[in-house]
Amino acid sequence: MTGQIAIDAKNLGKSYKIGKSKQQVLKNVDFNACHGQVTMIMGPSGSGKSTLIAALSGLMKPDEGEVIALGENLWKKKRGKIDRFRLDHCGFIFQGFNLFPALNATQQVEQVLKYCKVPHGEAKKRAKAVLESVGLGPRLSLRPSEMSGGEKQRVAIARALSKEPSLIFADEPTSALDSVSGQVVIRLLHDAAKARNAAVIVVTHDPRLEAYADRIIHMEDGKILSDHMVDRSSQA
Repeated sequence: MTGQIAIDAKNLGKSYKIGKSKQQVLKNVDFNACHGQVTMIMGPSGSGKSTLIAALSGLMKPDEGEVIALGENLWKKKRGKIDRFRLDHCGFIFQGFNLFPALNATQQVEQVLKYCKVPHGEAKKRAKAVLESVGLGPRLSLRPSEMSGGEKQRVAIARALSKEPSLIFADEPTSALDSVSGQVVIRLLHDAAKARNAAVIVVTHDPRLEAYADRIIHMEDGKILSDHMVDRSSQA
């Protein structure tokens, strides 16, 4: 399954209405990502990176084109079926962490497993195990206000991984972090691709993260300018 295409998009187009005019933010974009790989989408602000992953993940319907995700035509589904697909198969990590202020680390992860209909005892066990796997074993009972930015993002990663998703979408996951915490986060996402065979799609403008990518795509002005696999055979 490693190396097989997990998500395949063709001819994606998306425009936003600004006043009386339209601004096209995706322009006939073709994109795919494979199981077991980290695909990094890079480019300046406004290049269309976040709109692309919103279209790929079922968060925002493109004006044109199609997305085949895990063999299913995503945007041919009804809204409720798209929401269910996202819940069952997708993990999300965002710049702003999106944690519940009143819940501790374990409860943050348990909450998403509750939505997935995982029984309480099993959810508690899985939450503890996945938090320990991202290095938060001693921090299970802490709330977000008691954590560093890097720890909050690791909780968000644990929450995403707890569902054992086939697709992981990370939108600027390190932009609010210092360089050390950022490297920990991208390493965890890299491990998720390799150990869990997920297709990991990371949007970033941080060139330091390129060392963890299997494939790097550069976008600008709504188009893909370059797309290349990273050759690590010559790296020590």
